[in-house]
Amino acid sequence: MERNYKMKIAYDGTRYYGWEHQPDRETIQGKLETVLQRMCDVETVDVIGAGRTDAGVHAKAMVASVRLDTDLSENEIRDYMNRYLPDDIAVTEVRVAADRFHARYKATGKTYCYTCFDGPVKPVFNRKYYTALDSELDVERMQKAAAYLLGEHDFKSFCGNPKMKKSTVRLVDEIVARRNKGYVTFTFHGTGFLQNMVRILVGTLLEVGYGRMEPEQMTEILEAKDRRAAGPTAPAKGLCLIRVDYE
Repeated sequence: MERNYKMKIAYDGTRYYGWEHQPDRETIQGKLETVLQRMCDVETVDVIGAGRTDAGVHAKAMVASVRLDTDLSENEIRDYMNRYLPDDIAVTEVRVAADRFHARYKATGKTYCYTCFDGPVKPVFNRKYYTALDSELDVERMQKAAAYLLGEHDFKSFCGNPKMKKSTVRLVDEIVARRNKGYVTFTFHGTGFLQNMVRILVGTLLEVGYGRMEPEQMTEILEAKDRRAAGPTAPAKGLCLIRVDYE
């Protein structure tokens, strides 16, 4: 009997070309679908993710939905997948979901964390999960700049897709910059994010942290609705999807 399942997935995105299935390239969605096709002995399985993380971006709790015809229990599905998935992808939970549950359309919010390091001696063993910086950041200035970005705005200046035809208006209700020893983390929560949006927000806030932009310039950047007005796109490896919200 076919059922709809909700899955939570953790992955190290370092060696993948992002979430979304691409021909002849290793992606998270592609790896999951290959294992599930083998498990169900079918030619196609459609795994729907809550979002489409970019190449090199990580996730602690990506949510996906998938329809499967299997007699295996939820835990047996989880264990089968983890047996055959590579070491850098793990399914942490599998649950039967309501028939109408859709991982992307039913999501009400997402939390991302971006990690930088600006201390004198860079940590070696988690080097794949933070961006090393050359000089120290002013966290207070960045937090002041972040306040201008909160709320519902047209974030077109922070969108990496110049051909975006859909609305670029998004609601961002939390941006917190914190220092913990040599690490500086940025936590973002919003209803949804545009392509590269979090990384461009970080790149812009870093410019403020270095003193190359003023916090008040965030208003001008939003009003410009032009990608060239914002800062650079921060590297992918510092970004991790932390949580997806559902009602």
